[in-house]
Amino acid sequence: MPEPVTEILYNIWLMEADDKKVIVCCDDEIRSFSYAEGFVPDAPKQEKVADIVLTDGKVSFLKEKEQLINGRILRAGTDGIEVEGMGVLPLDENCRGYRLYGGLTALTPSEICIGYDFTDLVVEEGKVCAFLAVREEAMESIRVLIKAGNYAGMFHESVLLTSDSDFTLDFYENGERKEEHFAAGETLCFLQDSPYLAGGRVKITPDVLTGKVILKECKRKQEEPAYRGTMELALTKSGIVVVNEVPLEEYLYSVVPSEMPSSYPEEALKSQAICARTYAYGHMQRAGLAKYGAHVDDSATYQVYNNIKTSAATNKAVNDTYGQILVTADGRLAETFYYSTSCGVGSDATVWKTKKALEIDYIHAKGIAPDAQTDLAVQLQDEETFQTYIHTVNPSDYEKEESWYRWTYEAAKPDADRILELLKGCYETNDAHVLTLEKGAYVSRKPGKIGKIKDLQIVHRGPGGVADELLIVGTKATYKVLTQGNIRKVLCDGETKIKLQNKKTVDCPNLLPSAFFTIEACVEDKIVTEYKLTGGGYGHGAGMSQNAAKGMAKAGYTAMDIVRFFYDGCEVKNLYEQKDEQKEEGTGDAIVPKLD
Repeated sequence: MPEPVTEILYNIWLMEADDKKVIVCCDDEIRSFSYAEGFVPDAPKQEKVADIVLTDGKVSFLKEKEQLINGRILRAGTDGIEVEGMGVLPLDENCRGYRLYGGLTALTPSEICIGYDFTDLVVEEGKVCAFLAVREEAMESIRVLIKAGNYAGMFHESVLLTSDSDFTLDFYENGERKEEHFAAGETLCFLQDSPYLAGGRVKITPDVLTGKVILKECKRKQEEPAYRGTMELALTKSGIVVVNEVPLEEYLYSVVPSEMPSSYPEEALKSQAICARTYAYGHMQRAGLAKYGAHVDDSATYQVYNNIKTSAATNKAVNDTYGQILVTADGRLAETFYYSTSCGVGSDATVWKTKKALEIDYIHAKGIAPDAQTDLAVQLQDEETFQTYIHTVNPSDYEKEESWYRWTYEAAKPDADRILELLKGCYETNDAHVLTLEKGAYVSRKPGKIGKIKDLQIVHRGPGGVADELLIVGTKATYKVLTQGNIRKVLCDGETKIKLQNKKTVDCPNLLPSAFFTIEACVEDKIVTEYKLTGGGYGHGAGMSQNAAKGMAKAGYTAMDIVRFFYDGCEVKNLYEQKDEQKEEGTGDAIVPKLD
């Protein structure tokens, strides 16, 4: 007789069980098994995490897991899940996660709602063997990782802080929670060997709701920034991680003025508040920095936060749009990408060439003017048409007076060594976006040599005319660079200044202002000796142009008009009204927009 085939399924979700069969979910796959001859389960309960052993495809052993814990989750990563008051619980090597609402699906640690107690942990022998997202409610607070001074990095060597009100310090000593009280203005210094951090994490809470924590050595444009909410310090091997937990609306008080000048028209500021709230809430649902216990950081990687002091105008914009988020026609939370300035036309989400971007069907390439041709974005994919367009000014464009509307960049001889290093960096980030010419075909290969630069040209433009593929011909190799971000990076020499249409010049150390430009390469003896870019706009070009929003507001458009223009088919919903309605009706958890 052949040997029996045995398969062990660890930490599966037991959906149904009776005396004849079990139905389970394992990694998004629903499977049904009957019992092996002679095996009689001990009244298995459904909706449990369990291990099962299959012998020749039939259940020969079933073990349910009963120990569940619940608490506010402070961070989640591959090294473990930290629960407030319980410390970090390591993950079992066969750990699995499940979302139990809105359709049963598999879940990763990075998808756990950080800062909330929406998830049960199934524990066995001190390790998390499964985690269960059991509900979803409207979330009101966001966790922001505060970078070191001048955004130098994620980790702080030391932290010097105080508060403008009396404040309380919570910390752990030998596993026991303790607290100390300090007067307004008293300064605390936390080094990595600080006794307060011996327990791994401390929390600083002002004693009044209007109090603010001041980070004294964390330089921003407003010098020593002050933060609403609470401040947490967590000790890691790389340094101290600082996380500010703050109500979402108060977070926006410090985001909107950092992202859009407070002098802009009221309706433009309101459109910015709606976009910023929607963007933030998306990361609250799916934390961008879950392993550090944060939804976002405070830099331009997410949204700039607390770099500029708040103002009455921006606070009013946040208050006037209280709870308003943008959702798609089918109820999904919209991706509210935005950027500074257009050249008179915008692109769509394909500028990033990601699978997720292809699913965003509500950000369309279009002319950003009241009389824009409906097919302008398609016309501008033609090189000759774009050449003519970018060298002229459309008098009806909302942004025609903006300094970034048109610009030039006149670079000296291209630095082949710098270009090669930048190509390698882009390749490491995504090897599908830097291709090497080999035997007549472009293939994904790590860039090697390049030699001297013989030619630079845009060989394909995306919707709206954005540079989508750049050809770099060297004496030793030829490369094709994909995506607007990579193209902007590779063609920036780090020294040449941008000349704006108002004749002012500005530094351009790392990235060209946009990929809406043409290239004129000067060639001598078959080698490029200099190149000139004629371009327009500032930013990636997908979603809302902030300066177009300003122009539209001046022309009489409302914030609703503006967001509907840039996000076709989307509508504004109020996050907190939905929550309040649920409470009044007594129907349980709030219904909030879902992320795919």
